[in-house]
Amino acid sequence: MPAMAKLGTTDADIRSALHAKRLRRAKSHPGTLVIDELGLAHARSRIDVAVINGCIHGYEIKSAKDNLDRFATQIEIYRQTLQKLTLVAAPKHVLGIINQAPEWCGLIAAEQGPRGGINFQVLRNAVANPEIDPVMMAHLLWRDEVIELLEHAGYARKELRQPRKRLYVMLCEAMTLREITASIRGFMAQRRTWRDRPARASCDG
Repeated sequence: MPAMAKLGTTDADIRSALHAKRLRRAKSHPGTLVIDELGLAHARSRIDVAVINGCIHGYEIKSAKDNLDRFATQIEIYRQTLQKLTLVAAPKHVLGIINQAPEWCGLIAAEQGPRGGINFQVLRNAVANPEIDPVMMAHLLWRDEVIELLEHAGYARKELRQPRKRLYVMLCEAMTLREITASIRGFMAQRRTWRDRPARASCDG
């Protein structure tokens, strides 16, 4: 067996193959955003890859070099903030993920072939997350974006001098989950500079 295969997969190996093989169609669609290292819940966690169109679908990578020590904590945030979640994992992690991840999560095994390439096998397709917390998902919007949406919904400026957390609650009272998702995609598409700034800039409010 070549030395490359013996080393086991890394996050970079799987991420590169995921973009090239699994997400190529999504990336070609003009109405879809594909974002690496998207901050969630104001930097409490990150999802390795996020696909944002009609819903927010996160892809979390667990390579052969990773462990599942933080997995339970990650899942707790993902279940609040992502409408779909797919785990992309080295074979060594498949059983542990099945035992810990909710049934609505998708699971793809990512195994390194004899020539070093990554082969994917879909073990379970992701379905809609029934546990989503719209308020936590809305944290993907920056404060000025939330204020803009609330103004369009009819709120007066003086009503918007509230703590950020309260503004997110107000937004979820004024808009449906579908409308909030569309707004997140729209505002992220307008952010011209944040991709080139430190990753935490994607979740500042």
